[in-house]
Amino acid sequence: MAGPKFGSFKSENKGDSAASAAGAAAQRRDPYEVLGVGRNATEQEIKSAFRRMALKYHPDKNADDPVASEKFQEATFSYNILSDPDKRRQYDSSGFEAIEADSHELELDLSSLNTVNTMFAALFSKLGVPIKTTVSATVLEEALNGSVEIAQLHLGKSVCRKVEKQSAHFYSVDITEEEAKLGLVCRVCSTAKSKFKLLYFEPEENGGLSLALQEDSAKTGKVTSAGMFFLGFPVYRFEHNNSAAAAKDPDSAFFKRLDGFQPCEVNELKEGTHYFAVYGDNFFKSATYTLEVVCAEPFSTEKEKLRSVEAKILAKRSELSKFESEYREVCPHLLQIIYGNRLLSENTSLLRVGIGRF
Repeated sequence: MAGPKFGSFKSENKGDSAASAAGAAAQRRDPYEVLGVGRNATEQEIKSAFRRMALKYHPDKNADDPVASEKFQEATFSYNILSDPDKRRQYDSSGFEAIEADSHELELDLSSLNTVNTMFAALFSKLGVPIKTTVSATVLEEALNGSVEIAQLHLGKSVCRKVEKQSAHFYSVDITEEEAKLGLVCRVCSTAKSKFKLLYFEPEENGGLSLALQEDSAKTGKVTSAGMFFLGFPVYRFEHNNSAAAAKDPDSAFFKRLDGFQPCEVNELKEGTHYFAVYGDNFFKSATYTLEVVCAEPFSTEKEKLRSVEAKILAKRSELSKFESEYREVCPHLLQIIYGNRLLSENTSLLRVGIGRF
């Protein structure tokens, strides 16, 4: 699952795009060097390194510091590459030339935007332009510093509240060893169709909290909802593939359709205290929600069905990958045959026309 990302609006004159892209590529530093991680760094190590840099150089804390702004943008660009398995693989094999920066989706920390830019972002979102938002750096920093107010939440007891935009409500849940083995589900819904993020935090040695999981709300029927499942086995989710890249290579888009089926980073919880938060993700207004954490014991049948369905999807993905290899191997020869038959047909037609004249 992808972690928190920060971004900003960027515009560029189309006539200068090629030249500026070439110049930028020459000046860019190695993403691993920028984030201070090794080339074999894990996803969590990359995420943690970026989070530290984002909190240090975020515009919220460095409003009049152009150097910090530049470092923030450099870290964001590097993280966008290394946090995406496909982009990371492309960079490792071919460098920046294989990375298409213009295909990155727009990602914004709304708390860092002024009113005008927020209005534009809201308008674009209404028009159907995909705009991803991130958790405010202020919220993440307060959590890391241990300065957030945490409410106690009991298993099976729902809480209905309203959270202000770009703010978060934090909750703690205590679970026993038996409850941890049976599995837990955390779910949030909004009958007002508010936009929100469901967050899971892990405790740090200094007493603070660091963001580990994030789920954006999605429309499901007449509500918006989000959920996290800790069932003791990998739970998968679909991550959307890049539409621009798909348009450039329709074959790859078809074969890679199931590549977005990826396991969540955390699939089980241990006995003890765990921390969740609901983050208001609306552009201008507060978000109303209902939060509940329940033990998965009553849902044993549903758990088995989930495992069965996931296994079938993974099997299909493996079959599709195998078929892609066969297709890639046969396709060039098939095209040569088709092209050769077409030339033969055209030459035959010309021959018949020539014979007819005699």
